[in-house]
Amino acid sequence: MAGDDPMVPVDVLGVRQLGDQEVVVLLLDARSGLVVPIAIGPREASAIASAQAGVVPPRPMTHDLLRDVLRATGVLLESTQVVALRDGVFFAELALSNGERVDSRASDAIALAVRTGAPVLCAAEVVARAGVEVVDDDGAREVERFRSFLDGVEPEDFGP
Repeated sequence: MAGDDPMVPVDVLGVRQLGDQEVVVLLLDARSGLVVPIAIGPREASAIASAQAGVVPPRPMTHDLLRDVLRATGVLLESTQVVALRDGVFFAELALSNGERVDSRASDAIALAVRTGAPVLCAAEVVARAGVEVVDDDGAREVERFRSFLDGVEPEDFGP
């Protein structure tokens, strides 16, 4: 699915609940100052937030299992790549060390990247189309407030 569109590294700022229902993961392209919000489900939000917080479940969750299967087979996740945005849906791929690329939902790919320490990349076109600008000092303070929010968030905050 990946095309010739250049990929840019992004930071996973974390997850945030907007209003009563919508949860997003925020990806920051530091070079352009754009943040790409991707709507995700509460379970995926919990998976990302718990991994970022260093929470180790007593038994492996799905993303932990996938990480462990990759390790057991000697395959590394080289990067997670958000490769396209079509009809409001973000498409991602897992770039593996054996040269294979695996189609993935963006939320699952990001949850796996956070667990493995693999870089998250985003197609420059996706950043340009979906990114929102973080401007001026208020924007910088908002990012800092969000990072503080992440420090105190628990996976249970996002539902079952």
